[in-house]
Amino acid sequence: MKKFFLTGSLLGTMLTFSYGQGAYLPFDRDNYHLIERYEIKKGELSPVFHTGFKPYRRADLATYFEESIPDSIFKSKSDLFNQTYFLRDNWEFYGDQHPESRKSWGGIYETPADFYFYRDSVFDVHLDPVIYFRGGLENGAGDFRFRNTRGLALRGSIDRKIGFYTYLSTTDLIFPSWVRDYAQDKGAVPGEGFWKRYGEGGYSFFSAMGHVTFQATPHIAIQAGHDRNFVGEGYRSLILSDFSNPYVFVKVNTKIWKLNFTNLWAQMNADIDFDRGFPTDGRYPQKWFSHHRLGVNLGKKLNIGIFESIMANQVDWNYFNPLIFYRWVEHQLGSPDKVMIGTDFKWNFTPGMQLYGQFVLDEFVFNEFFGIDGRNSSRNKHGVQIGYKYLDVAGVSNLDWQLEYNQVRPFTYQEKFEYQSFSNYRTPLTHPLGANFREAVSIWRYQPFPKLQLHAHALLQIHGQDFNEEDNFGGDVLKGRTSTSTGLFGNYIGQGNTQKIWIGAIRASYMWKHNVFLDLSYTYRDQHSVDDHSSVTASLFQGALRMNFQHLDFLF
Repeated sequence: MKKFFLTGSLLGTMLTFSYGQGAYLPFDRDNYHLIERYEIKKGELSPVFHTGFKPYRRADLATYFEESIPDSIFKSKSDLFNQTYFLRDNWEFYGDQHPESRKSWGGIYETPADFYFYRDSVFDVHLDPVIYFRGGLENGAGDFRFRNTRGLALRGSIDRKIGFYTYLSTTDLIFPSWVRDYAQDKGAVPGEGFWKRYGEGGYSFFSAMGHVTFQATPHIAIQAGHDRNFVGEGYRSLILSDFSNPYVFVKVNTKIWKLNFTNLWAQMNADIDFDRGFPTDGRYPQKWFSHHRLGVNLGKKLNIGIFESIMANQVDWNYFNPLIFYRWVEHQLGSPDKVMIGTDFKWNFTPGMQLYGQFVLDEFVFNEFFGIDGRNSSRNKHGVQIGYKYLDVAGVSNLDWQLEYNQVRPFTYQEKFEYQSFSNYRTPLTHPLGANFREAVSIWRYQPFPKLQLHAHALLQIHGQDFNEEDNFGGDVLKGRTSTSTGLFGNYIGQGNTQKIWIGAIRASYMWKHNVFLDLSYTYRDQHSVDDHSSVTASLFQGALRMNFQHLDFLF
């Protein structure tokens, strides 16, 4: 632990020479789709930032919308509204850096984007309330589901050099039935980790995230915080997603020419077994995550990234070298740690269309992969994603379609040693299903009017689950890969207790005021067991009011 924070302290010595800097924009799928939409519409890669590693800096977003996207891209009223929204939301980095002139009461909402702000030559502070009130019925009048989140978000900078962001909230909720079952099975709330009981069948938890960031040189940005990260262009990520609990990390991003090199070092909670019950007091075991990704723009349309990830049960100085090949280091140490390697890409092959994908490799045996008798070896563990985005479908403005396919072979992300699975606080670091699955996702997004967004999701999943706690058919990333319920060969995706899951969801979101949304949504989920032909269905209708908070869905 001391070594981890010593590294952060050493990075902090560069503050004296840092350049102007602001906070990062929290990762919100609705907003980030709109941000990336205009790069795809233009048909060329953004010169301001690489989209392969999220979140993005607010200062870069202001530059992106002010300078990088030609006015010809913003043709419809909805597109013009979106451009104005992002510039207004990041007004301190835009133009002459003065807020819009409007009447206010005691400085409250002097600008539409901030409940309160203070700005002088030293401090830049923006304070906003966070509210998410959601309620609805599942399977008829007797099953009430709700969420009640209240909090504050604060961002700003000091001396225009050190950016900061902090978020605090408290939440009481009753999950939809399938999310409740997931939380009970894992002993952790998806995306939050630690929890307490709320009434009968409810959960209560306190959330806190934050970061400090600065631009050490014109090409090197450093961020230290407690949050999540996301790698890739898809709805899912097989490399690193935002599904797990926030974790403490230091991130160094180096952008030179057409290269973008990101180093991430993090401390995570290991896979302590709470017996699916109430989390215990005392210090939980820790594990240590190192990740680096090199992205390169090949021409104006194609970006390719390569990455390595290491999960270790103890701090090792060897992994703090930002340029070393992790796999070589891990071999020199006796192969004690979990290693993942792979690649991702995006190709804006024509204005308005994009192909993207990922390939992750956990373990590979050449003869078993290509040999006729060994193609279904348990030691060939990998995942594949391929996706397609089509904007303004058939010439209809602001009608966007995304199609994505994901598959991960059994036993991927598992490890033979304790505390080294690709997970954090008992939840996967990548896909919610872990491994041993296939998934097809279709997403339609339509913005017929500037303040109204319509969303439709359709998902088909085939997932191999375990019949009991002693089984290991390769889907649960928390289980050790040396104790399997199958042999070395004959393994296939969906093995075990095969589940076929259909999910359909529609949502309408209306922006009543800046960052104040009214939502109506309906979700239908059917889970069918292929083996015993049993089926469990759930239908959920909800309404919500949210303020400075992203929409949350649990489509798994």
